[in-house]
Amino acid sequence: MHPIDILLIEDNEGDILLTKEALLEGDILKELQVVKDGWEALLYLEKKENYKSAKTPDLILLDINLPKLNGFEVLKKIRSAENTKNIPVVILSTSTSDNDIKKSIKYHANYYISKPIDADGYPRVIRSIKKFWLSNLNQSVSK
Repeated sequence: MHPIDILLIEDNEGDILLTKEALLEGDILKELQVVKDGWEALLYLEKKENYKSAKTPDLILLDINLPKLNGFEVLKKIRSAENTKNIPVVILSTSTSDNDIKKSIKYHANYYISKPIDADGYPRVIRSIKKFWLSNLNQSVSK
């Protein structure tokens, strides 16, 4: 598997650190960019203000509970913009609510993963993301 560029949209410092460590250990990460609120995420993806030279990510990891714009609002914008609508988006949230999962599907998230409650669960999450990425990559190659 080739390492990939990932945009992590997450406001919790602890979750950022644990996700980054697990991505590095999981041998999936080429480069990780982090933005901490929904508005900043849109600026990054639209390459505006401080993000004019930002790379387009191969994969977006998106939390639901974000300041300024929540994850669902961000997801709707990602899916409606021509330059981002085809980027795979994985919802990475503490929520296990059926309503949140249904909303993620409604707004065309590619995958939904519940964040682990402890640090030991993050490698499992990264294995799940790797499995998703490989199946997504195989589907796009076979089309």
